[in-house]
Amino acid sequence: MPGIERVTVSLPGDLLRDIDRLEKNRSKFVVEAVRREIERLRRAELRRSLENPHPEATQLVDQGFEEWIRGLPEEDGEALVVSSAGKAVRWVPGEGWVQDLA
Repeated sequence: MPGIERVTVSLPGDLLRDIDRLEKNRSKFVVEAVRREIERLRRAELRRSLENPHPEATQLVDQGFEEWIRGLPEEDGEALVVSSAGKAVRWVPGEGWVQDLA
């Protein structure tokens, strides 16, 4: 379990009153709210990344996964990647990643 650190955060009085009406433990309430917000921001960043992939990602897809695996050092290739575990996908501008049925 991560250690607990005390911080000072300034909040508007009306917000504190709302928290106190809903939850006896302010710290617990704030921790849960911050965790939800962090998760929301991570999901939003992932969506942005999937909608606008890095150019190297599309190059990797164009190159082909099996070819990329062959380019890894021999001791890493098989240990890092199980190619049968995934689905073939391709990037379609305007649509995003789609399953490659070819």
